[in-house]
Amino acid sequence: MKRERLFTWSYGCILAANFLLFFGFWLLMPVLPFYLSEIFQADKTAIGVVLSCYTVAALCIRPFSGYLLDTFARKPLYLLAYFIFASMFGGYMLAGTLTLFVLFRVLHGLSFGMVTVSGNTIVIDIMPSARRGEGLGYYGLMNNMAMSIGPMTGLFLHDGGASYPIIFGCSLGSGLLGLLCAKLVRTPYKPPVKREPISLDRFILLKGIPAGISLLLLSIPYGMTTNYVAMYAKQVGITASSGFFFTCMAVGMAVSRLFSGRLVDRGKVMQVIEVGLYIVVASFFLLAFCVEVYSWSALACTGLFFTVALMLGIGFGIMFPAYNTLFVCLAPNNQRGTATSTYLTSWDVGIGIGMLTGGYIAEISTFDRAYLFGACLTVVSTLYFKMKVIPSAKGARWPVGPKKYH
Repeated sequence: MKRERLFTWSYGCILAANFLLFFGFWLLMPVLPFYLSEIFQADKTAIGVVLSCYTVAALCIRPFSGYLLDTFARKPLYLLAYFIFASMFGGYMLAGTLTLFVLFRVLHGLSFGMVTVSGNTIVIDIMPSARRGEGLGYYGLMNNMAMSIGPMTGLFLHDGGASYPIIFGCSLGSGLLGLLCAKLVRTPYKPPVKREPISLDRFILLKGIPAGISLLLLSIPYGMTTNYVAMYAKQVGITASSGFFFTCMAVGMAVSRLFSGRLVDRGKVMQVIEVGLYIVVASFFLLAFCVEVYSWSALACTGLFFTVALMLGIGFGIMFPAYNTLFVCLAPNNQRGTATSTYLTSWDVGIGIGMLTGGYIAEISTFDRAYLFGACLTVVSTLYFKMKVIPSAKGARWPVGPKKYH
């Protein structure tokens, strides 16, 4: 009973820590372009470069963070990364020049790459193996909740006349409160491990590369969506606020995570991923088709646009905990950090490619062609998953006893 209470306490604390971390992150996300433009007189190109430093830095640190987490005690690394992440919100307030702001932005990205991998790995450590999928599902749900509330709160403060120091202070306060929650997490003892010679599999889960390729192909159109869907809505002629698109996505993710994790814990990892793939494939083809629907009914197009958002949320919400569990099941216990790092790195690389290719295709053609290209990539990902990933996953340690996917 005492052990159960300890687990419940630790899991609740890390859920709160994850929510507060992402709440501070998303609260500031829509405000930073205004800040850079008004305070530093940065143009759109400069704003894009400054903001992208964060993603590049996070991507660079993730393979190394997995190695560090598998070699050293995880909680101290988690707390250190969390502290640096939270303190950078205060650093933004102190940055008197654009150069210093860029430096803080890079440090923020590095700490974000480490804290997300370490937090995810700690959840895997503290969750019983029979409930790991469910645990990861609710852990990811905290990010979705923050994504739904954070940007709205940040824009409400900005549009309401709040000064930038107050907005940064809110993010800083959220980060410090999250750090307190993170400190209260009780993690299981991790015995010292013998450090093996540096090799590629210390930074990348080699057995997870096929799954990583499949996930990367999925994240390319996802990156196009998060960055360009508002411009696409404008191109189509949709007059409703495109901000509701992300709200519908968040709702879909929240709903799907309530049941997908439990299915994963019953050993249905690969089946859950397949269902999510089919939903996502249909969603992106429908998204590309919106421009055709608008030609005969603007109302039907608007309805389809937001229905697609809900479908995308459900599809990706189903797959996230399942893909995460797949990587963990492919790795030995002493490579959980590396498995999580490979999972997140595959996703981030695809997001970056999606940002670049989506803009390029739209520049030489239209956004609906970009989404059609993305839809084709999801088909390739689905076929690759069935032909390559499923066979490569034989011998994985599935959540429920000896059950395997057939």
